[in-house]
Amino acid sequence: MPTTPASRYRWSALAAVAVTVLAWASAFVAIRYVGASFQPDSLALGRLVTGSLALGVSLLVSRRWVMPNAREWALIILCGLAWFGVYNVALNAAEHHVDAGTTAILVNIGPILIALLAGLLLREGFPRWLLIGAVVAFAGAVLVGMATSTGSADLAGVLLCLTAAVTYAIGVLAQKPVLRRIPALQVTWLACTVAAIACLPFAPSLIHDIAAAPVLSTGWLLYLGVVPTALAFSTWAYALARVNAGRLGISTYAVPPITIALGALFLGEVPPVAALVGGVICLAGVALSRRR
Repeated sequence: MPTTPASRYRWSALAAVAVTVLAWASAFVAIRYVGASFQPDSLALGRLVTGSLALGVSLLVSRRWVMPNAREWALIILCGLAWFGVYNVALNAAEHHVDAGTTAILVNIGPILIALLAGLLLREGFPRWLLIGAVVAFAGAVLVGMATSTGSADLAGVLLCLTAAVTYAIGVLAQKPVLRRIPALQVTWLACTVAAIACLPFAPSLIHDIAAAPVLSTGWLLYLGVVPTALAFSTWAYALARVNAGRLGISTYAVPPITIALGALFLGEVPPVAALVGGVICLAGVALSRRR
C-alpha cells in the first residue's frame, strides 16, 4: 500500500496554515465594518449559524463520520463553548471598550498560553526555538499595539480581551487530542454547532439587527461565517492534526501584520512605520518558532 511522503504532509499543513492566517486576518477588517450594524451577541450567533450550515454541507459531501467517545464529546463541547462561543462574544464586546492596538496586545497572549500549556498538558515539551520565536513574535505584537493604540481602555474591555485569549488557548488544547482520531471537518462542525446552539438565546437580537442592517453588512456577516469560520477553522484543524500545537499557535502572530495591510487596502487605514516594523518582527518570530 503506497504511503504519503512526510514532506507532502508538511507542505499541506503549511498551506492550511496560510489559508487560516489570511482568512482570520480578513475577519478583523470585516468585523470592524459589520460591528456598526450588529451587536456583539447577534454578530457571534449569525457568524456561527452560517458557519455551521456551510460546514454541515461540506460534511455531507465528504461522507466521513467517526463516532466520538465520551471523552472526545467532552473535549469537543469544551472547544465549542470556549473557542467558538465565549471567544467570539467576548472579542466582539471588547471592541466596544478597548481600542484595536490594546486589543491586539491582550488577545495575543493566547498563542503564548497555547505554547506553554501544550508543553505541559500535551507533553509537547518546550523546544528552545519555539520559546524564542514566541518571545520575538509577542514583542512584535506589542510594538504593533503600541503604535496603533489610542490609549483608550477600561477594566471591562481588558477583562474581555483576556477572556478571549484564555478561551482561545483552552479551545485549541481541547481540540488537539480529538483530532488524533476524528476528521478535522467533523470536529470543526461539531464545535461550531455546539457554540451556535449555546448562542441561540441571542436570536431575537440577531433578527432585530438583520432587519435594520444594510444589505452589505449582512453580506459581510455571511462572509464571516463561510470563510473565517467554516473554511479557516477547518484548515486550522487540519493543520493542528499534523503540527505541534504550540508551534501552530505561534504561527497566528502573522495575522496582525496581514490585518494591517488589508486595513490599509480596504479601509484606508495607513499604519505608522512602527506598526510595520512590529509586523516584520511578528513574522520573524513565526519563522524562528518553526526552526527545528
